[in-house]
This record gives sequence, C-alpha cells and structure tokens, in this order.
Amino acid sequence: MSQNLISVDYEVFGRVQGVCFRLYTEEKARRTGVVGWVKNTRQGTVAGQLQGPEENVNEMKAWLTNVGSPSSHIERADFSNEKEIPKLDFTGFITRY
Repeated sequence: MSQNLISVDYEVFGRVQGVCFRLYTEEKARRTGVVGWVKNTRQGTVAGQLQGPEENVNEMKAWLTNVGSPSSHIERADFSNEKEIPKLDFTGFITRY
C-alpha cells in the first residue's frame, strides 16, 4: 500500500524569528519524516515547503499551526500550492538563508 506524496508551501506569522523557529522546524520535520526547507523572510515570517506522505505532512502542518518553537507565538500559518506529487524533490530537510 503506497501513501500519496504531497507537497505544500507554508508561511508562519507571529513571533517566529529570533526564537529558534527554523531549528525546531528542521528537527520536527526530520522526526516526522518529511523533506523540504525553511527560511526567515524579510517580512518577519518563516516560510518553506514540505513534501512527504500525506499523513506526515498533515502532522507537520498541525505543528506549524499550533506548536512551533518553545518561545514562539504563532498568529497563523498559511498553506498554499498543495498538490500530489509523483516523487520527492528533496532528500532531506534544510534551513535556507
């Protein structure tokens, strides 16, 4: 039984810079089994892309919406361009600068 692979872009708003949000996101993504990337934006948000089995991506989406790093304060998380993909575009999860 193969699980559907999905890809989704995300942007997290709130106090998410200067609170180790990217580090915690990277660790959580690796534990959850998703690939992709995370970066700080000039607008003070954190953005990136998630790819992996739908169940794992959904777990990560919930984490980005409700948990984040211990010192963060998430106002909201936006998800866009969600689509099924035939294969993963990344081999791991990284922080981009």
